[in-house]
Amino acid sequence: MPRHARLLLRRLLLALAIVDLTSCATISRHAFVEPAKDWQTRSGQLLYRGSKTTLIGEVLVRFSKNGDFELTFSKGPGITLLALRQDTHFADVKGALARMGWAGPVERAPKQLRGWLELRNALIHAQDRQTVRHVAGTETFLFHF
Repeated sequence: MPRHARLLLRRLLLALAIVDLTSCATISRHAFVEPAKDWQTRSGQLLYRGSKTTLIGEVLVRFSKNGDFELTFSKGPGITLLALRQDTHFADVKGALARMGWAGPVERAPKQLRGWLELRNALIHAQDRQTVRHVAGTETFLFHF
């Protein structure tokens, strides 16, 4: 095999190994409770404002009496900006706003996701309010249900 082909093959294998290792870090092995009929579901719009980004999109929020929580923030059909599953101790975040995604214990969440992870408590305690505003550092979340 020519030298340039071996070098190309090594680079390809290295790239595949890096992708494999980084994707393993974001795959959740945590077993979340699946939504059931007794979960509360709310849908509406979310205005998200960060230090460099402002987005308005559709939001679907579901949560159980035990504190299990799901949030999906999308921009039109098929374009999920952020999908979040969370319980009292663990979270799994995916989508463009989560960059490569993240899964792990809530207390070890990356700084850029902490505002999103605060939404669980804010929305569960909001009762049936039509408008919910939450500020976390430089981020503002404004929900209209």
